[in-house]
Amino acid sequence: MLMKINILHAGYCTAPEHIAIHGGRWRSIHFPAMFALLRHPRFGAMLFDTGYSYHFFDETQKFPKRFYRWLTPVTLHEEDLVVNQLLAFDLRPKDITHVFISHFHADHIASLSDLGWSRFVYMPHAFRHLRNLTPSEDLKHAFLRGLIPPDFDSRSRTVDMSRSILLSEEYAPFKKGYDLLGDGSIIGVELPGHAYGQMGLFAREEDGKLFFFVADAAWLKQSIVENRPPHKITNLLFPDPEAYLETLRNLHTYHLMHPETYVIPSHCEETIRAHESALHLD
Repeated sequence: MLMKINILHAGYCTAPEHIAIHGGRWRSIHFPAMFALLRHPRFGAMLFDTGYSYHFFDETQKFPKRFYRWLTPVTLHEEDLVVNQLLAFDLRPKDITHVFISHFHADHIASLSDLGWSRFVYMPHAFRHLRNLTPSEDLKHAFLRGLIPPDFDSRSRTVDMSRSILLSEEYAPFKKGYDLLGDGSIIGVELPGHAYGQMGLFAREEDGKLFFFVADAAWLKQSIVENRPPHKITNLLFPDPEAYLETLRNLHTYHLMHPETYVIPSHCEETIRAHESALHLD
């Protein structure tokens, strides 16, 4: 089944480019908090991640969490909010049937509480290790537990890791995936390294174009095209730096093998701007 896909973003943070990609410039650049609207003929409107919301500022008012907004200063306007952007598509929060969560960093989940009718889909180990963190450990994992809705567990459907599917050559070098809706329209793949259980999505638009949402497996499209990892200081942030580099190599190989696919990192301004301007609201 084919979908209508729109690339959007809810706010942005700023950080030095040389942190995001080895050999980058020292000046700060924008890192939009991308989310995608997926309109499915059977399952209705769904989201991949949610970007920022005002809840992020609520959760980072006090120390030590205030360091989060200091390290990555965030800009967010009223019109950027997911709930307001949905209006342009004649949608309301209650219309969002599923939210596919790539991972649980704050810039990917900040609007979960605004989507009170949605089913949350994510890889089980993406959240498992966060549950038992002490509040003092949250910041190290870029996790703000106040962003998790009170009824999160009752509305969650974790990916069944025992029911993987063998992917065709169209997805090589990725060999294993997960049919998230049971109809082949959205395929989840694990992209380890940046965060535990990080999930990317393959989704095909109604004109046949394939999208590959890779979350934070790379911050910039240039990193994928040139196989250029971020600054080594980011190893302090990643739970598995070696897995990160392997994932980046796989994405680089995928780009070379399938240049026709739209590969979408969640924070690459150039990529997001290009697709925001190319796609229409109809």
